[in-house]
Amino acid sequence: MSTVLAPEELSIHTTSLLVKYKTVRAETEQLCSPLEIEDYGIQTQPFVSPPKWHLAHTAWFFETLLLKPYFKNYKNFHPKYAELFNSYYDTIGAYHARPERGLLSRPTVKEVYKYRAYVDQHMMALLEDVNHPYRKDIKHRTELGLNHEQQHQELLLTDIKHIFAYNPLKPVYRNNLNTPSNKFVRPEWISIAGGVKEIGFHGESFAYDNEGPKHKVYVNDFKIASRPVTNGEFIEFINHNAYQDSDLWLSDAWKMIQKERWQSPLYWKSAGNEWWHMTLSGMQRIELNLPACHISFYEAAAYARWAGKRLPTEQEWEVACAELPVEGNFRESQLLQPNSARETQSLQQMYGDIWEWTQSSYAPYPGYHQQSGPLGEYNGKFMSSQMVLRGGSCITPKNHIRATYRNFFYPHERWQFSGFRLADDC
Repeated sequence: MSTVLAPEELSIHTTSLLVKYKTVRAETEQLCSPLEIEDYGIQTQPFVSPPKWHLAHTAWFFETLLLKPYFKNYKNFHPKYAELFNSYYDTIGAYHARPERGLLSRPTVKEVYKYRAYVDQHMMALLEDVNHPYRKDIKHRTELGLNHEQQHQELLLTDIKHIFAYNPLKPVYRNNLNTPSNKFVRPEWISIAGGVKEIGFHGESFAYDNEGPKHKVYVNDFKIASRPVTNGEFIEFINHNAYQDSDLWLSDAWKMIQKERWQSPLYWKSAGNEWWHMTLSGMQRIELNLPACHISFYEAAAYARWAGKRLPTEQEWEVACAELPVEGNFRESQLLQPNSARETQSLQQMYGDIWEWTQSSYAPYPGYHQQSGPLGEYNGKFMSSQMVLRGGSCITPKNHIRATYRNFFYPHERWQFSGFRLADDC
């Protein structure tokens, strides 16, 4: 039975959702404020989307999933935007080819911002209608849309970094960012008792459907590193000619590094005896004590084999941090790159800094049922050939992450702010 809210309670819920909507939408545009007009339309690889596309797609999401079904007599801003800015929703209709998003000079950036303003105007009116017969569905889809937009805020920054790294001028996205510390912290092994545990989301607050249902798992006793693997430790791996040692690599990984000629993580460049890398503040010397970043699952697994350890499973990762507060180096820290650990004797940096690869493939939990229609396409259709990452990164908004959050990417992908920590059997 649904709960009937009093008028004053409805007003509080409406105000809270309106504030969150305005805040998230404004944050997306603030992330684009350092860009020049020429930056908005660049696409350097098929997996990279132009900033202009992110701005339009996140407006399309609200228009398609909320305004069209729930706003009476809603008129499309433009009849072709439904195709141009659909990402992958087959149940909704056709979409423009992803590798060709950067070939579109129109709509202009100015027109895209007008599109966002038009959608916002109508969304404000929709959210203020406390007597709407589909109020509960509207609230749920709005929460989903805002979390979806926060995901695209991360993608905006990862794509901007890739776009700028491709440019020989190595442009600076922002030069007023905070400076990370570079403190050496010796890694410790934290022992975690095994047994029957519960993982997965259960509660009234928002979570994605792939985070549930909550269920029991059995884990053996295990050990997990107190912090992620650092740049200095990964340089040792490189210096031992690991990228030339086929014995360390999975079969698909070895084919990949041969084909792409990987010799180091993405954005790394050697200059004499020094290593440099691209950051959102331009090219910088690599600090040895920061978590290694922009690493694929393949590289993480190879390093673990070289070190005589392994990656944690996602079940182990969630069990290990179940009682930890969600604190760390998130986007609010204004670093926009990983920071060094702060102390030993306890688990550090489980949240923020880098998305951490696990050895778990992205698959449904027991009892998971994919919804029909576009909401079912959001996560369920990707449960094949991808690996799970946990914990968020230095460009993740703090209020977007939780212990149960399951991110997922293909094992060769490394343009995301991804790294890893080691685990071992007891």
